[in-house]
Amino acid sequence: MRGHIKQRAKGSWSIVIDVGRDPQTGKRQQQWHTIKGTKKEAEAKPRELIDALEKGVFVKPSKMTVGEWLEEWLKNYAALHVSPRTLEGYKFLIRRHIAPALGALELTKLESRHLQNYYAKALTTGRLNGEGGLGNRSVQYQHRIISNALKYGLRMGVLSRNVAQAVDPPRLVRKPLSVLSPEDLARFLKAAKDTIYYPILFAALYTGMRRGELLALRWRDIDLAMSTLSVVNSLYRLNRQTVIKEPKSQHSRRMIALPPTLTLMLSNYKIEQARQREIIDKPLSDNDFVFAHIDGEPIDPDTVTQAFGNILQKAGLPHMRFHDLRHTHATLMLKAGIHPKIVSERLGHAKVSITLDIYSHILPGLQEAAAESFDKMLKPKILDVEDVSKMLANEGDLNGGADGIRTHYLLTASQTLSRLSYSPTPKSLAKSPPKLKRVQCFSGRPQASRRQSLAMMIKSVNHHTPKQPSVTSLIIAERVLPM
Repeated sequence: MRGHIKQRAKGSWSIVIDVGRDPQTGKRQQQWHTIKGTKKEAEAKPRELIDALEKGVFVKPSKMTVGEWLEEWLKNYAALHVSPRTLEGYKFLIRRHIAPALGALELTKLESRHLQNYYAKALTTGRLNGEGGLGNRSVQYQHRIISNALKYGLRMGVLSRNVAQAVDPPRLVRKPLSVLSPEDLARFLKAAKDTIYYPILFAALYTGMRRGELLALRWRDIDLAMSTLSVVNSLYRLNRQTVIKEPKSQHSRRMIALPPTLTLMLSNYKIEQARQREIIDKPLSDNDFVFAHIDGEPIDPDTVTQAFGNILQKAGLPHMRFHDLRHTHATLMLKAGIHPKIVSERLGHAKVSITLDIYSHILPGLQEAAAESFDKMLKPKILDVEDVSKMLANEGDLNGGADGIRTHYLLTASQTLSRLSYSPTPKSLAKSPPKLKRVQCFSGRPQASRRQSLAMMIKSVNHHTPKQPSVTSLIIAERVLPM
């Protein structure tokens, strides 16, 4: 495979690549490419094209634009691999944000700098109303869409590389979660008490379920006798139609244990709902939605969100999302000392690491509480050991002289005595005493001083084992100090 260049005009060159002969007709085959630039740049291009052809990664230049390719990706790939709701989100971002900015560019001429410039502009002036820029999360989501579309083009052979991989999208800045304190919860529930939305808001706080999961809940999914419910579906609105589908992931299908307060509330709510349905001559069945209109029709998710905002305002609380009730549930459980794994299972997270990452803001407080609990658990045992060590220290010289006893050795001796003093069967020990290494705390001391310290140790042990002092004393005497 060979190539050469021809000058067409000033600053314009034609590159001709010989690709062999057609196996059917025997005619010579050539590929012509045009390049703008200097002669040196043109001379380097044939080798680059030949390498691409030989490796099978050459992509013939096309007039297809970025906008046209994104539409093709939506139709032939995204529509087959994502949910209808996610697809609608893709269409909105592509048609209202990405295509107006990048859609006119030729696909094969799209460069990394085009994407980087677009992201920078979107962060400052990207809002459709012209009032400020988009958030980091929104721009990062658009980057993911563009990268996936270009990756698909690479697989389909219309692109030779994915330029989005060379671009760094804006980092995600995590904002502090908005949660209700126990005091705020009391005010919120009081304000919601007399509304028809009280049951669903109460359930959201006590289960941590998502809005769509609550609205898709049916009475057949709740076992009031066992105080459990099963999350098996999710409800949302798409193009003014109610859509019910399986939860967003396999782990979202889960069973949640109900607190007694919530079980009682749901029991009373079911009785009242059945009474209302009898009035309109529509008996309540297990297949009916738990949170629905009086005629059994599902509630619009946006209506619940709007009512939630009105109740917050009535209670004098700051604005927050309905989803923040889920965060409130998780935060209060973690602060109550519930294991993160249990909280993760209740929320339907795939991994406990997701839970720990989302709620990392409360981990410092949990660490302090755990440290205090650990200290309280071990403090009595540590004091017992220290008492024995002090008793031995008072008898010996701890000033570090030639005849001194090192504190480290005293602790070792006291721990050995503690194990011997609490032996459950001293007779068996006397019959077959354990093979103990000689305690080194007496090394380098006069015989009289060693015997004096030993007497103190035996006295301490006998204090803990008054029933068999002679056996225990004999074991210590034989194993610690030669007689």
